[in-house]
Amino acid sequence: MSVQRPELTGTFGAVSATHWLASAAGMAALERGGNAVDAAVAAGFVLQVVEPHSNGLGGDVAIAVYSRASGQVRVICGQGPTPRAATIGAFTGLGLDRVPAGGLLPACVPGAFGAWMRLLAEFGTTTPADALAAAIGYAEHGFPLLPATARTIEVMAPLFREHWTESARTYLTGDATPAAGSRMRNPVLATTYRRLVDEARSAGGREAQIEAAHAAFYRGFVAEGIDRFLATAEVLDDTGQRHRGLLRGDDLAGWQAGVEEPAIAAYGEFTVHKPGPWSQGPVFLQQLAILAGCDLASLRPGSAEHVHLLVEAAKLAFADREAWYGDPEHTPVPMAALLAEDYAAQQRALIGARAATDPQPGTPEGRKSWFPWPAPTPLPPNAPDWLVQLSSGIPTVVGPGAPRTGAGNTCTVAVVDREGNMVVAVPSGGWLKSSPVVPGLGFALGTRAQTMWLTEGHPNSLAPGRRPRTTLSPGIVLRDGEPFLALGTPGGDQQDQWTLQTFLAVAEHGRDLQASTEQPMFHIDHFPQSFAPRTSRPGVVAVESSFGPELMAELRERGHEVDAVPAHTLGKVCAVGVDPERGFVRAAAGPRGRQAYAVCR
Repeated sequence: MSVQRPELTGTFGAVSATHWLASAAGMAALERGGNAVDAAVAAGFVLQVVEPHSNGLGGDVAIAVYSRASGQVRVICGQGPTPRAATIGAFTGLGLDRVPAGGLLPACVPGAFGAWMRLLAEFGTTTPADALAAAIGYAEHGFPLLPATARTIEVMAPLFREHWTESARTYLTGDATPAAGSRMRNPVLATTYRRLVDEARSAGGREAQIEAAHAAFYRGFVAEGIDRFLATAEVLDDTGQRHRGLLRGDDLAGWQAGVEEPAIAAYGEFTVHKPGPWSQGPVFLQQLAILAGCDLASLRPGSAEHVHLLVEAAKLAFADREAWYGDPEHTPVPMAALLAEDYAAQQRALIGARAATDPQPGTPEGRKSWFPWPAPTPLPPNAPDWLVQLSSGIPTVVGPGAPRTGAGNTCTVAVVDREGNMVVAVPSGGWLKSSPVVPGLGFALGTRAQTMWLTEGHPNSLAPGRRPRTTLSPGIVLRDGEPFLALGTPGGDQQDQWTLQTFLAVAEHGRDLQASTEQPMFHIDHFPQSFAPRTSRPGVVAVESSFGPELMAELRERGHEVDAVPAHTLGKVCAVGVDPERGFVRAAAGPRGRQAYAVCR
């Protein structure tokens, strides 16, 4: 393995994010006297501006935070629920057998703004004006357009010009598509941010300002603009038909981001904290529980034995994700049983020398569950490229001209300060490809309800007020009760495979953070993906070609179907932490995608 960048270490603070401007904004917040939370919030809002193909103000976020004052980890849930009108019957009555991947029908309550404000209120020290200053500057004065954003706009431009006209006004330059590297502005979004700040400033103290900003979004002018648009607009979506959305202002008015206990698993001297089963986060913990009895330290990283073991553990854990995970406020999820040592031992015993071809969910406490296996949804012959892209629920442009398993989905920011406070967030949703820009607001709504099933009785079945099971999965690791590591990555269903590999490289093999993010990566595609068109590749392991042909041949001998993907295309892990021996803060950013950067001093 050839490491391209050094691990960054320092004494003041460290930030790692999927865009260099977000990392810089986070460090600037630390320099102004803010803590790790203040820095993460500032960086998070910048990500909404500079990575609009991967997240936005109308999207969602999952956040994990370690507070040095309390010595505890908490999770902020920024996954908004489905609208009150979102019943299975509402969709089947339209002749649909699935939630569309794009348009307005899959919109949930936009949770990102509320989650950032709740994080700031509970654990930060600054005001909404401070938090939004950098984002306002980039939206108003411009930022360099990423190649991935430019490519997405180019592909979707015909849809924008003819049908999603507010998206055309936002992202096209006249009638032309902007070039990569050009200066991109979003003045309407800047005005939305400014109005939120103005509402906040009129409220008095810091806490009152945060509440006023929240009210302006969820009960004020933002909610009114969303309600007005969705109540009247009929928007073309990937079904080829025009539909009105189900989300209304009342859905926003009744929602607030929750502060929750994390799901937790011990692994030797480490304690790993993840969001609950409304996310896929516990699948990381289930994999760890299975691997805890396997003496990973004796296996050479990147060997066939090592890769095979992790692949088979992932199959078992993801089978449980598909069968058991959902919003625990609406469906019973046997999380304690799924993480129990005796259950992990039973699952571990199922791993053999050859690849499992039909992994099934386990039966914790003797209970049984199931998961749908959807049939492909064919597109019309000669479908335009924009319809092909709209039918793919991920933010990345897919097809021959773009890597299928690239590093472009979603965003990440992680921060640690000199006190040892740590924050990691994975923002997503509200991306420009999948939903039209809301007139007068400058941002699109999310499409997360596409991850739910129009089938009664499943933990992730569509129902009013239910959080879709999200793929967003930040993680915080304590070592002997002290802050050690915070990490996350873009990547949809693959997030908890790539970050697991990064964590194990640190915990089991003593690699530094940067080397751990740069090691060759792999993942399974066995189960239906969370996003439309819900494709699956049973038995397939995607492996970066940097592993070499010998490993791939050995995996095939063990019964795996190997998909050799280009080197440096899987994952974009961002990580920060504390060096327990020297007391330094440290940071790393995976080089994939050529835009994630860490800052440390």
